[in-house]
Amino acid sequence: MRFLLIIPTVFILVTTVFVLMRATGDPITAALGGRLTPDQLAERIHAAGYDRPVVVQYWEYLTGIFRGDFGTTLSDNRPVTEILTEYGAATLELTAYAVVVALVVGIPLGMLAASFRDRWPDAVLRVGAILAYATPVFFAGLLLKLVFSVGLGWFPVAGRVSTSGEIEMAKADADSGFMLVDAFATGDPEVVGDVLRHAALPSIALGLLTAGVFLRLVRTNMIGTLGTEYVDAARSRGVRETRLVRAHAWRPALIPIITVVGMQVAMLLVGAVLTETTFEWRGLGFQLSEYLQARDFVAVQGIVVLMAVVVAATNFLVDVIAALVDPRVRY
Repeated sequence: MRFLLIIPTVFILVTTVFVLMRATGDPITAALGGRLTPDQLAERIHAAGYDRPVVVQYWEYLTGIFRGDFGTTLSDNRPVTEILTEYGAATLELTAYAVVVALVVGIPLGMLAASFRDRWPDAVLRVGAILAYATPVFFAGLLLKLVFSVGLGWFPVAGRVSTSGEIEMAKADADSGFMLVDAFATGDPEVVGDVLRHAALPSIALGLLTAGVFLRLVRTNMIGTLGTEYVDAARSRGVRETRLVRAHAWRPALIPIITVVGMQVAMLLVGAVLTETTFEWRGLGFQLSEYLQARDFVAVQGIVVLMAVVVAATNFLVDVIAALVDPRVRY
């Protein structure tokens, strides 16, 4: 039943995006107005069918999506599906890195904060969580670049891999779109390290956005778990507090994390636009900003719709996993 809700959700999002994109007029006038003569502009509008009724355009757009046709970009005359295929892997890879950073940072620090409840380590970690969540991702990215790239020179300033790494991948005929997978395909540890160094700062900048949420959530749930009867019974038997946290309290506290991951994916995809622009990470977020500047609404429409589908599908998968982990959850 839950799966069927994806269809109306995506339909509403597609409709909303279509209406908003048409609110300022036809895409060709928005993208090319002022650069073409009125006659040329009218000819392009007619050829693309944007002078027809909006209802007709909307129906053709819906049927095109069902066929896997998202249209053709106005600025570089490329099929939108080609853009989605070429750059989608980069955004998914960055989002996966960010989730790993969020889990590795947020969960242990949340457990630590719960163990030191209402003492100074807890206060410091709570303030840090608020700062991580509230700091704009582009600002965090710029600070990381200034300190660790420009200042210390530990990490590359931008990009996904160095030129030498690209050459090695080309030799190995590795072109999956996922840089880490392609790096392993070369069999060269230096190429793998090169990819990870390029991914480090963007992943941290984007991952800290969600790490703060995980930290506070784990802390709150662990405090609740540490106050339950079975934990009190273990404590009365002389079980040390550190063992209580490791053996009894942390697993129940992680269940809410699973349900929150789905919501955080949407935030990470939004943050990916700014992160990719800051680090010149050529994914869908970077391309989205480029097409927005070019006022290429056809491309923008396709990218936003794809992101909406990914978010809806991720939320469904998270609901299924949550139901498997916790039998009390039913949809």
